[in-house]
Amino acid sequence: MVGSNSHTECGNLIKSNPRDEFLQWYGSQAQLVIVEPELCKEILNNKDGAFAKRKPQSYVKKLLGDGLATIEGEKWGKLRKLANHAFHAESLKSMVPEMVASAETMLLEGWKNNEGKEIEVFEPFRMFTSEVISRTAFGSSYLEGQNLFENLMKLSFLIFKNALTVRFPGISKFFKTSDEIESEKLQKGMHNSIIGIVEKREKKAMDGEEDSFGSDFLGLLLKAHHDTNDSQRISVDDLVDECKTFYFAGQETTNSMLAWTVFLLALNTDWQEEARKEVLQLFGRQNPNPDGLSKLKLMIINESLRLYPPVVSVERKVRREVRLGKLIVPANVELIIPILAIHHDPEFWGEDVQLFKPERFEEGVAKATHNNIAAFLPFGMGPRTCVAFNFAITEAKIALSMILQRYTFTLSPAYVHSPYEYLTVRPQHGVQVALHSL
Repeated sequence: MVGSNSHTECGNLIKSNPRDEFLQWYGSQAQLVIVEPELCKEILNNKDGAFAKRKPQSYVKKLLGDGLATIEGEKWGKLRKLANHAFHAESLKSMVPEMVASAETMLLEGWKNNEGKEIEVFEPFRMFTSEVISRTAFGSSYLEGQNLFENLMKLSFLIFKNALTVRFPGISKFFKTSDEIESEKLQKGMHNSIIGIVEKREKKAMDGEEDSFGSDFLGLLLKAHHDTNDSQRISVDDLVDECKTFYFAGQETTNSMLAWTVFLLALNTDWQEEARKEVLQLFGRQNPNPDGLSKLKLMIINESLRLYPPVVSVERKVRREVRLGKLIVPANVELIIPILAIHHDPEFWGEDVQLFKPERFEEGVAKATHNNIAAFLPFGMGPRTCVAFNFAITEAKIALSMILQRYTFTLSPAYVHSPYEYLTVRPQHGVQVALHSL
């Protein structure tokens, strides 16, 4: 690793103003770490097409396939258009009742029997977010897709376990490790689970039980699969890979966001009370509604995403030699944008960067970052910004509002603070809080 206070040269890569960027190596792969927001913005906007998505590791490929998160080019454009339509503002409004119902059944009903006791919240949030993505995007339920979610979790563990494993290219054709054999079984199990859900929806449409295939995400994917226009049609594999991507991403990042937000509110009870006042002022004791949600600031969510972003970094690969600010970067160098480090840089956030201060977002992200908008990247930036980030924020607002309407909570003495990266940033030992009804 080359330090940030030295002149560096690697092939044609010349560092002329060594403030923050530095070069590191992953095996024989050169990686340039970029923390300057304007350069991050240039990379993520990718206007000249010079910065490609890095090819996913084999285990990640089994998890997400050739879905929206991993592909590029014309196919990406086609699938992104479908996802944009599924998660646009009007669609989100229609999903609110389902999200509210999911919070009632998967969170609040179970918590009724634990009033005055200590509970762990990470696992209930996982169940809740799994139920929400199942109901809103696939017309299903957590129970119906339970086998799929269990396989997703098992495969996620294998990705985490093998993240730093380097194997010789092509060796898996002749010799498979036990983890590779297990991952193939899990991949097949997920494929079969999704095909079962797809065939059930197709049968309903063919039997006339539903108008066409439906208007949710699965319905849009099925319409595209059955499209008579060759240029618009997607294959069965495309459909399955998109479902895997959204089943995983639809619950993983929101689960992390909710757990850390509750942790921070349990630790900072003054801000918990401020958030509760805002919720009660908008909704009273009634369930959240679309109009109120659009007015609900809940600055605590942004501050939670700053301190504990679900994804710690974004990677790209340079297609061809390119000028990046004052750097000349040769082809095939990987670029790392360390979101976690940028979110904790005092140059962009002030000397109080380590403190939980939701008020820094009172006038929006631009003011909070001193006009360095790319210093806040919880959902990425540019054309590949997380397509469902508004979905995730709406889901989090609903869950937090319904909890704050009913309970106060403080951090349990049993809580052990140990954030770790397990695909997303998770609390390693869960989040234990003492729950008290209002």
